[in-house]
Amino acid sequence: MAIKPPRDPQDVGYTWPTVLAVAVHLLVVLFSLVSLPSSTAEPDSSSIVQATFVSTETFTDQAQQTTDQQAALNSSTDPDEAEPAPEPDASEQEALQQQADEAAAREEAQARAEEQARELQEAQAQAEAEAQRREEEAQRLAEQQEVAAQAREEAQREAEAEAQRQREAEAEAQRQREAEAEAQRQREAEAEAQRQREAEAEAQRQREAEAEAQRQREAEAEAQRQREAEAEAQRQREAEAEAQRQREAEAEAQRQREAEAEAQRQREAEAAMQRQLEGEAQAAANAQQAQQAANGFINIVRRAVEQAWLIPAGASDAMSATIQVRLGPSGEVLLTTIATSSGDSAFDRSAMQAVEHAAPFSELRDLPAEQQRNLRQINLRFTPGDVR
Repeated sequence: MAIKPPRDPQDVGYTWPTVLAVAVHLLVVLFSLVSLPSSTAEPDSSSIVQATFVSTETFTDQAQQTTDQQAALNSSTDPDEAEPAPEPDASEQEALQQQADEAAAREEAQARAEEQARELQEAQAQAEAEAQRREEEAQRLAEQQEVAAQAREEAQREAEAEAQRQREAEAEAQRQREAEAEAQRQREAEAEAQRQREAEAEAQRQREAEAEAQRQREAEAEAQRQREAEAEAQRQREAEAEAQRQREAEAEAQRQREAEAEAQRQREAEAAMQRQLEGEAQAAANAQQAQQAANGFINIVRRAVEQAWLIPAGASDAMSATIQVRLGPSGEVLLTTIATSSGDSAFDRSAMQAVEHAAPFSELRDLPAEQQRNLRQINLRFTPGDVR
């Protein structure tokens, strides 16, 4: 990215000075060209010098006219080239003198204008040279700044590249450390696995050694038994008959013990069956007792509600309403809702009021906990015919 060079404080620019110089030059030239008309009397047509109005003529035409007039004057005074003219009168001489003065003034003004023009051109050339030098200096400074900016950009790119290389090196170092850590973990795991395999192999060798020792002990015991058997062979043959009798006796005793064990198992099975029958009978008795207790509580609630029910005067025997009652742990009424309406709001309301007036039903606390949970919600059917 190109950087804009800073502006030199001394570089004020030459645009306005150049414009002002050219304007002054033009004013000087115009001032030298413009002259007022003469107030003297115009000479007659016989004069060899004619006065002209030069305000609209160019500077070159004025010089040419001045040269022509001077040549005319010279030709009029040269005795060799022209015939002697008649002596002019005073007014003509005055007019000629005035024209000569005006020509001299114009020549002097022209000289001054040319001198000023040369000075202005020199100043302009110097200004242009200075401007060219300043422009070259500014361009050189801009090039230096651009080179410096490029150098800074290059340094920044190199720094960024170095930072990127450092980050990549750090990432590579991190990957190497992670790889080394993973390799270390693998080596440790392999070492642990090797230790486990060696421990298992050692345990296997120990088991095999123990088994071999056991086999040796058994072999030695067997050899000892064989030796004893050989030593006792005679005694065994002699005691074989006795041993046979003993075995038969032991077999008989075993059969007796098995028979007694079978009889014991039968007696235990019969006792278990008896206990099961007794438990079932007790459960049935408990269930019957619970049902009786529940029926007794329902009867208590029904009688209390019947006593508290004020049947509306307009109720008929055909009316019927079912009220669902939810009780608390102490038999208090928590909620009453109409499960089945009689169609008469007064009848339904009297049934609900009868339940609320008859509560609480404290007999609920006398029942077992399981029965209490089963009786916490009951339905009561109200029919006037059942009461009258």
